[in-house]
Amino acid sequence: MTEMLQVLLRELEEFGANNDAAITERPRRMLNITRDTGEFLSVLVRATNARRVLEIGTSNGYSTLWLTQAALAVGGHVTTVELSELKLQMAAKNFEQSGLSQAITQVHGEAGKYLQAASDSSYDLIFLDSERSEYPAWLSNLKRILREGGLLVVDNANSHAGEMAPFVELVSADGHFTCCTVPVGNGEFLATLGTNCPLSC
Repeated sequence: MTEMLQVLLRELEEFGANNDAAITERPRRMLNITRDTGEFLSVLVRATNARRVLEIGTSNGYSTLWLTQAALAVGGHVTTVELSELKLQMAAKNFEQSGLSQAITQVHGEAGKYLQAASDSSYDLIFLDSERSEYPAWLSNLKRILREGGLLVVDNANSHAGEMAPFVELVSADGHFTCCTVPVGNGEFLATLGTNCPLSC
């Protein structure tokens, strides 16, 4: 990781913490992942050789930068989807400053519509950090666009366990997924897709 990117990540961490401490309205909060979650995502992308990465929930781009620096190391690219115009613009500035913008595709729109339109088996790793109440409705398309052997990672598995429960139960009941929850940051729910998985999670 370059020194420039390290400095930018630290600046974004400080900005996110200060912003969220001062603002209560959810649409204007950054709600960034923790640094150890970023490091964890970086390792996952590299370990799984994930060249086609999809992020749902860009915010100001902090998590996207962790995903992208890892994806670049394996010759990959990150597509990130965000509904908020304000956050889309903030992220674009941060991507330009990072020097990684050439490896990032920003999508402005509703995640459910994007997932519906995406091609089968088009992603190696999908990171969800968005509206948790929407996740169950997205599952069929998430499963369709994730390649066999691909990895789904979902933030806030522990910090918002109640909100996550319906989605976790759905995925865990599907015998094509092998799942676990890792106590990193706010908790990461991991599910890997394998059509020949003999056991449910």
